[in-house]
Amino acid sequence: MIPVTKPFLPPKQELYALLDEVYERNWLTNSGPLVNLLESEIPKFLNYKGHFSYVNNGTIAIQIAIKALELTGEIITTPFSYVATTSSIVWEGCKPVFVDIEKGSCNINPKKIEAAITPQTTGVLATHVYGNPCDVEAIEVIAKKHNLKVIYDAAHCFGTTYKGKSIFEYGDISTTSFHATKLFHTVEGGALFTNNKDVAHKINYMRNFGHNGQEDFWGIGINGKNSEFHAAMGIANLKHMSSVLEKRKEQWLMYREHLSQDFKVLELIDEPGFNFAYFPIYFKTEEDLLEKKKLLDDNHIYCRRYFFPSLNTLNYTESENVFEVSEQQSKLVLTLPLFDKLSKENQLLIIKNLLS
Repeated sequence: MIPVTKPFLPPKQELYALLDEVYERNWLTNSGPLVNLLESEIPKFLNYKGHFSYVNNGTIAIQIAIKALELTGEIITTPFSYVATTSSIVWEGCKPVFVDIEKGSCNINPKKIEAAITPQTTGVLATHVYGNPCDVEAIEVIAKKHNLKVIYDAAHCFGTTYKGKSIFEYGDISTTSFHATKLFHTVEGGALFTNNKDVAHKINYMRNFGHNGQEDFWGIGINGKNSEFHAAMGIANLKHMSSVLEKRKEQWLMYREHLSQDFKVLELIDEPGFNFAYFPIYFKTEEDLLEKKKLLDDNHIYCRRYFFPSLNTLNYTESENVFEVSEQQSKLVLTLPLFDKLSKENQLLIIKNLLS
């Protein structure tokens, strides 16, 4: 069987050495030493200069971002993303207002944002799809013109840079996921990035129930903390991320070399800065996709329709508009297996089945 992904796992002895420290201290959570170490090491690895806050998952990260920026009313967003992008907006009592995507990158189309702005609009929540950067300059211009806050769902972006700078530097807040399916993971986890000191201050209170000491509360908060066990996995994994990123790039380029003549592939915005986290291909029709997916399934090769369906079709979004590009692309895209232990032989087998 070839799954769509497998989490990278560090050598056991490296992880166990960190877990031995946890046992010796008997300190499991509440901003322990390993959480603090991870919070200092990740920005160094990413060459990120702003404020970084580690939390327990990427969805909580988005929800905290919405709260920290005090967004209300309408938030302009993309219909082409994982469900957490939209569900977090609704969960926080706001209304997602969808804008269609660009066909090549599958990112939100900045040219369509201004037409969606109303007096109730307070922010933009855009996804860097597959780790491929949005048009951050165009979005920044629009946001400043209309006094909007910008959150980037950068769940796919560990290691991605844009014009030589970490993609997490952009927007008022960027969020990410460290879930086990991600290129870098802490089993479960997520993070928020911001260049605003005051916003970072709010985030760090909000992720810990609003605690300001044991018997005082700064304000409203939630349980967004993560544990020493999860941080241990992150610290152990971080030591291997340079080689993981290089291996992923080799696999990605191999797919492109063999498949780009027969399938449309992702158009990269900044190839030197891309993290090569996902390799989607696009079929001409949904029928073609389903036929090929069945063939792959029958051969125990498991790909994923990532992202499907288009989020404007969810039953809780109250969106009656048609978003032609997103709805079309969501029916045509199939994401191929890509992970550290994927052998060249198995990758060639996947390619052979796709081209058969």
